[in-house]
Amino acid sequence: MPKNWKSIASVLNFKEKILVTLLLIMMGVSFVVWGNSLYKHFTNEIPKTGGEYVEGIVGQPLYINPLISQTSQADSDLAQLIYSGLFKYDKDGNVVNDLAQDYSLSEDKKEYTVHLKKDVFWHDGQQLTAQDAFFTFNILLDSSYKSPLRQNLQGVDVRLADDYTLIFSLKNPYVGFLDNLTIGILPKHVWENIAPEKFALAEYNLHPIGSGPYAFSDFQKDAGGNILTLKLTANKNYYNGAPYISRITFNFYPADSALIDAYNKKEIMGMGSITPQNIKDIKNVKSTNMHELVIPRYFSVFFNQTKSAALANDEVRKALNLAVNRRELVDSVLFAKGLALKSPFFPQMKGYVEQSTDANIDEAKKILDEAGWKINAEENVLKKSSTKLEFELVTADWPELVTTAEMLKKQWESIGAKVNVKVLAVSDLQQNYIRTREYDSLLFGQATSFNPDLYSFWHSSQKRDQGLNLSMLDNSEADSLLESARQEMDEGKRVETYQKFQEILIKEIPAIFLYGRYYLYPVNTKVKEINAQNINSPEQRFTDVNKWYVKTKRVFK
Repeated sequence: MPKNWKSIASVLNFKEKILVTLLLIMMGVSFVVWGNSLYKHFTNEIPKTGGEYVEGIVGQPLYINPLISQTSQADSDLAQLIYSGLFKYDKDGNVVNDLAQDYSLSEDKKEYTVHLKKDVFWHDGQQLTAQDAFFTFNILLDSSYKSPLRQNLQGVDVRLADDYTLIFSLKNPYVGFLDNLTIGILPKHVWENIAPEKFALAEYNLHPIGSGPYAFSDFQKDAGGNILTLKLTANKNYYNGAPYISRITFNFYPADSALIDAYNKKEIMGMGSITPQNIKDIKNVKSTNMHELVIPRYFSVFFNQTKSAALANDEVRKALNLAVNRRELVDSVLFAKGLALKSPFFPQMKGYVEQSTDANIDEAKKILDEAGWKINAEENVLKKSSTKLEFELVTADWPELVTTAEMLKKQWESIGAKVNVKVLAVSDLQQNYIRTREYDSLLFGQATSFNPDLYSFWHSSQKRDQGLNLSMLDNSEADSLLESARQEMDEGKRVETYQKFQEILIKEIPAIFLYGRYYLYPVNTKVKEINAQNINSPEQRFTDVNKWYVKTKRVFK
């Protein structure tokens, strides 16, 4: 201590020394706070390369191969990170360039010429060219490889123009064709000597080589051969910019309960989706960002008017539609984590027609009364002549659908209907009811996209098995509109076409649309820049994953 300070200290008593010490400490703290405030004022926080993100998934990887990964969400998630397509989806669910530099469309709208980027390399260092894409699409078109995506390219001719140009020729214009080109591309030099019968068994399905933002590193198995952990490392040569996060690790769990338990123990930083019912089980809520992503999957009650005499009456379907309290369903079944719907269009889709989703019990009762439906006191059900307003509602044994069915039963019985709910295992429902169309009404879901092609769901040619027209709508005007919409490249005209189609659905009421559930993606708050909002499928939550980060640094402005 300097001599003058020693002199000052010698004349102070004990209390005064404590006060001076406290004052000096306060001045020091103030200086640090002030300095830190100035530092933050004159600097910006930016992402820093490094760190690790650990996510938990229910299930096991088996085919990390974009051509056969569709039956497993674990496989689809990993393929999304490891492989790249000619095109991809952005954070709003729109198709944008990926491996493609650009593309052009012929005047007759039947030929797509796609030019590939020239600075793309596979994870093993070899250059990616149109030869790889040509090879991949030929595998897709070859039935011996048994890819579930093959049907999407039926009737398409693929030609190689040069090392960086592919030409796709279609028999008819198709507005959703670019969606089919978002599939991941395989490296020809890795797969070309693998026979079709060995395709699903090849070691590269678990040791994949792609061109995406992350490369396969290794995995760990337990004594039973189950993969416990799979590690990915950042692709520093990624053509869209090297990822900030150095490593992404996936841990695999047998059930939702084990997944949530791992998250609560901080073994993982994120979960590949949870149900609304499970949100309450998350303990570390303050350190969790619950990303609510809109995914175009709607749940509806599809009417089979050929099976039920009561449901064949227009006024019955109209009254049932009015009696549905969709807000109650969303709040109770989805815990408010979803959207009430009145059509297969979501508000985020172009062509969406806004309709009131409010219930109107009084109007529903009035419609039935004016149409001659009167209560039968003995059976406590409405009757018109010899026809009772009674029907069966079948659904799958998923908790959300079972609860929904019971709530619908209660809502519809309030207007005099009698509803018999039948809950079935999914396999039984698919095989013995949906395929054969043996139901009065069916509570089920359908998945579309933000650029929807509704042909397979509502065209009369899709009424029977293998088709997805579950209400068996048979309307020539609707057919014409659906055929036109899938070929109309003018967005404005396509929007008008879909709006007219929705008018038919409003009038005919072949189904009652209920709700769409959010894709719930809980992630630790340390993970920044997750900006996906609309995703066509769960794996698309990783859109722009190369921009995510967990570490930061400050730089002067």
